[in-house]
Amino acid sequence: MAKTKIAYVCQSCGYESPKWLGKCPSCGQWNTFAEEILEKNNASVPDWKANPSTSLQRANKPVPVSEITFSEEHRLLTPDAEFNRVLGGGIVAGSLVLIGGEPGIGKSTLMLQLALNMPNLKVLYVSGEESDRQIKMRAERLTPQPPEGGALDLGASSNIPPLGGKGAFILTETSTQNIFKQIEQLEPELVVIDSIQTLHSAHIESTPGSVSQVRECTAELLRFAKETSTPVFLIGHITKDGMIAGPKILEHMVDTVLQFEGDRHHVYRILRAVKNRFGSASELGIYEMLGEGLREVSNPSEILLSQRDEPLSGVTISATLEGMRPMLIETQALVSTSPYGTPQRTATGFDTKRMNMLLAVLEKRCGFRLGAKDVFLNITGGIRVEDPAIDLGLAAAIISSHEDMPIATKVCFAGEIGLSGEIRAVNRVEQRIAEAQKLGFEQIFISKYNLPKAGDKKRIDFSRYTIDVKTVGNIEEVFSLLFG
Repeated sequence: MAKTKIAYVCQSCGYESPKWLGKCPSCGQWNTFAEEILEKNNASVPDWKANPSTSLQRANKPVPVSEITFSEEHRLLTPDAEFNRVLGGGIVAGSLVLIGGEPGIGKSTLMLQLALNMPNLKVLYVSGEESDRQIKMRAERLTPQPPEGGALDLGASSNIPPLGGKGAFILTETSTQNIFKQIEQLEPELVVIDSIQTLHSAHIESTPGSVSQVRECTAELLRFAKETSTPVFLIGHITKDGMIAGPKILEHMVDTVLQFEGDRHHVYRILRAVKNRFGSASELGIYEMLGEGLREVSNPSEILLSQRDEPLSGVTISATLEGMRPMLIETQALVSTSPYGTPQRTATGFDTKRMNMLLAVLEKRCGFRLGAKDVFLNITGGIRVEDPAIDLGLAAAIISSHEDMPIATKVCFAGEIGLSGEIRAVNRVEQRIAEAQKLGFEQIFISKYNLPKAGDKKRIDFSRYTIDVKTVGNIEEVFSLLFG
């Protein structure tokens, strides 16, 4: 007989308490505890399988590292090159991927477009938020009619077993038990859940979206993915703080966490890997949101650089690196006299604390009086950059706006600024130089510490570049070369 347990669970971090508390001792939030009924099922049979799994009953034994056989995991390539890059080279069999993002940013559009563009694969799209007719309307807008052999079957939610053809199948269901029954009949090769906060399991007597339900439903899908080697994609909501809703353990359970970012006022969307057990966690993919769906942006530098007819003060170009992809972005600065007693310091797409550090270095080491000035920084394109290599470009943009002296449009920067005003070396500078040369830039400023030392085996041959490479050691030297 099942045992019933009543607990109070923090809806912010998942902390459990036998009694109600006003303040959570784990995350410090107030009035976040809610009463939930936790039902422990004694049955060891997985919900998605009729018979008990022998792999769950077998006890593992320690094995020496030398005896473990390793083989490259099989990856499933999608027609979306940006999606493959962010995942580390394709979809890994049996992986559990979580995609988070703000409401209306395009998470469902991205996954439905992926399902429709793989007609040779049997994909089950489970939706707990929209009806099958709503999904059908979006599918007709995203892609033309499916090719021969593909199928957009909207009858998978009925009791009639599917015919088993290839293509996308839509299931409108929120119960995990019913979902696993349909999975047994259909046997899909890829499963998409939209969204994990709408699912509920019969083993937990609490509302969908609560900490207990999200944790239990994710655990059931994780067991299904690992034991059947079927990749599963979970779409997750985020809170007002930008964190994925549900317990923090949700991000630890999955293999990959992807963040879908962007501004609704911009047409560009960014798919960023936050965690990836099968690849790099610093990759980035860029899409353009159009009326017929998301379009891949193969060369992001072209969209992040504005076309200007004449030089403008406060505008520079910086060479940054996202994962293995070099990009050139436009950095803008505006420095003006503050009409109030306290100057304003605002940064869009850049860390405000680092901006304050750069302003302090410019005032201390270079003598620019910026303490009574309003300073505004902007990274164009609606993206956020954390690469310290754009420090030099931002500093040049600030001084350009302060002195109202424009910088040539064919000049770019790649260097990190230290607290003493020195220009520090950045990694993979050859890729940054090659990207600047490919886009037609004539001059690039880098740190002189990127030059190889005596006896260093790895030497940078600048003679093979047609672009003029300027090596500098401190910001005073940069400003003397730029402004005389």
